[in-house]
Amino acid sequence: MRICWFPDNTVLCNFAAVDRVPLLEKLLDGRGRWTEAVAHEAEQSAAYLPRLRDIVAVGMLGEPITITDLDEIAEVDRLRRAVFGGVASVPTKHLGEAETCALIIKRPEFRDSVWITDDRSAAAFTRRRGITTKETFDLMNEAVVEGLVTAVAGHELLGRMVAAGRRLHRVSDCPDDLLR
Repeated sequence: MRICWFPDNTVLCNFAAVDRVPLLEKLLDGRGRWTEAVAHEAEQSAAYLPRLRDIVAVGMLGEPITITDLDEIAEVDRLRRAVFGGVASVPTKHLGEAETCALIIKRPEFRDSVWITDDRSAAAFTRRRGITTKETFDLMNEAVVEGLVTAVAGHELLGRMVAAGRRLHRVSDCPDDLLR
């Protein structure tokens, strides 16, 4: 079975903000998946970043995964509140992160999946749990290594993401950072 890659909405927005959704699609290479909450977040964000609609249009993340199992629902709620700081008054805050983590933790078919996020605390949690976690920087590094963009172009794209108001966990100081 092919390993799934689960980008969170922040990563989707990063690529949409610089009009590079096709680059993200190439990087995901048919492995991309998402949960209902992440799909909903992207739909809401599309009001500000219309390129997010391209993600749905090309089907690069497939149908959103629904969580209906009671144990999984309980794990989502526990993670959302205890790990990601969600509160009852805002039931969708951190729901995408919690759903994705619960899927990877609870479902055997997703245990080897990769989660892609630029949320520092979420990334720290998943790494502690042994979940393979990447960031936008790592995706750009892969794009350079795979020859999808040059190191200079990758460095410029990361800079443009930051200039567009995106908060990346890591950025490159120079193009050579993307060659390592």
